[in-house]
Amino acid sequence: MTDKKPGFFQRLFGTQPAPEPIPAPPETRPEPPAEPVTPPEPVLPTPEPDSVPEVPITPDAIPDVPEPEAEPEDLPPPGPPETTPDYVEEIEQRAATGLDSTPIIPAPETAAPQQGWFQRLASGLKRSSDNLTTSITSVFTKRKLDAATLDELEDVLIQADLGVDTAMAIAETLRRDRFDRDVSGEDVRAVLSAEVEKVLGPVARPLAIDARKKPFVILMIGVNGSGKTTTIGKLAQKFAAEGKSVMLAAGDTFRAAAIEQLQVWGQRTGAPVISRPAGADASGLAFDAVTQARAEGRDVLIIDTAGRLQNRDELMDELEKVIRVIKKVDPEAPHATLLTLDATTGQNALRQVEIFGQRAGVTGLVMTKLDGTARGGILVAIARKFGLPVHFIGVGEGIADLEPFAARDFARAIAGFERPR
Repeated sequence: MTDKKPGFFQRLFGTQPAPEPIPAPPETRPEPPAEPVTPPEPVLPTPEPDSVPEVPITPDAIPDVPEPEAEPEDLPPPGPPETTPDYVEEIEQRAATGLDSTPIIPAPETAAPQQGWFQRLASGLKRSSDNLTTSITSVFTKRKLDAATLDELEDVLIQADLGVDTAMAIAETLRRDRFDRDVSGEDVRAVLSAEVEKVLGPVARPLAIDARKKPFVILMIGVNGSGKTTTIGKLAQKFAAEGKSVMLAAGDTFRAAAIEQLQVWGQRTGAPVISRPAGADASGLAFDAVTQARAEGRDVLIIDTAGRLQNRDELMDELEKVIRVIKKVDPEAPHATLLTLDATTGQNALRQVEIFGQRAGVTGLVMTKLDGTARGGILVAIARKFGLPVHFIGVGEGIADLEPFAARDFARAIAGFERPR
């Protein structure tokens, strides 16, 4: 034993090669090799003849084959040189949560849902109105209106994303009409409703389809997850119900899920869908879609596009190329370029309107997801700053939850009033 220890330390410090202790380490290593001896067990697949007949017996295994083929399509494709799929994972995560798949099933077409539109609007804007009314009530508890109270009110309105100009206008109205008088929260909400209606009234314009232009080309644009594809499906349903001949183009070639979703909407609305494999050139698809829709004499063609961040120049360049290619078929197209805005983005929506307006020539807005935020007042700030038409607003995922924008209904609902006047 004493001979082995000096040899070990000598080998440790590299002084002597001591050959005798070398066999000692391999004595501990034979134990692991005993475990790898188990891999030969898989060699016992000699009973595989028993499993071989089971394969043909289970024909259910055959339909499972296409499913794994569909999964890789959802992955970011290598794509053409124009694409930059580094943000596709975020879009796919949104799709995985059911954001894209839930609205595919349209609600039954009845007149009843339209009768309850204000109730759905008020319910959808409840978070925004509750935020406003609670703050207003905390400021105005039946006390005289003074300068300090007006300053508090302005802060409340600005925090609700109504915008500085709107907040100052409401405060100025109260200062002119009610200064040094008793003011209640309901009084302030009435002034709020009137001022919001005044701002939104000029921009509340329906989307007019010019029957002389066939097809009337609508290009849907917006950032990731703003609800473009879902909105397209709802619009197709509405146009089809009006007797219009509709065609859809799956221009979001980044996502196989978006292509499939649009195809489902096409089946439900009777609208043919022009599509290409995931990763195809979006501008080429748009060219083919306009050409075919014109040849078939379609009334409306709605072109989907991939979500793109407004601060990504290469993606905005690609969108500009899509528009240029469309104009090669019809110099006046697209006849409407609708920017879909997610209300939950708040102040960032102002920047989206500005950049998309400069790069793509936005002609109108569709505000979605007003039911999922307390920041619905951002629509007022957008209307006051840009004056773009607001064609539709959405307060849910059902087909009846997207309706033409009405300024008075929105103003009453966001001010917390239970019914329109």
